[in-house]
Amino acid sequence: MRILLWAGLTCVVTFGVAQAQDTSVVYPFDGSFDDAAFSVENAILGEGLVIDYVSHTGEMLNRTGGDLGSDVKLFEAADIYVFCSAVVSRKVMEADPMNIAHCPYGIFVAERAGEVMVGYRTYPEGPMQEVQSLLDGIAREAVGLE
Repeated sequence: MRILLWAGLTCVVTFGVAQAQDTSVVYPFDGSFDDAAFSVENAILGEGLVIDYVSHTGEMLNRTGGDLGSDVKLFEAADIYVFCSAVVSRKVMEADPMNIAHCPYGIFVAERAGEVMVGYRTYPEGPMQEVQSLLDGIAREAVGLE
């Protein structure tokens, strides 16, 4: 279910310098999908974090489209890097244990219509803004803004 939610989230993304929408923040990447994926992975690892899983959402959507009666190709490629931060997670969950609903965290890389993007889901006001700040720093690092 989480993968489908991420897939839906990435489907509504458009480009700009960094576009904040109700559900996501997206930065354009000047380069290939593979370069963006490598950059995101390095930015996550550079924060001392461990990538728990890489969801190949684009492959899944492309593979299953025909079975679902659709010939629409949503992405050339789309991956979601899933990880957590023990330090930040403990802090936000000590503030409100129900913040567990937001964990783990993810940053997506996607290519659509020849344009590559890096982004993440937005979080509610309050303690979860610390997570959003972490994700924003990683995304900005990956696209070369920091």
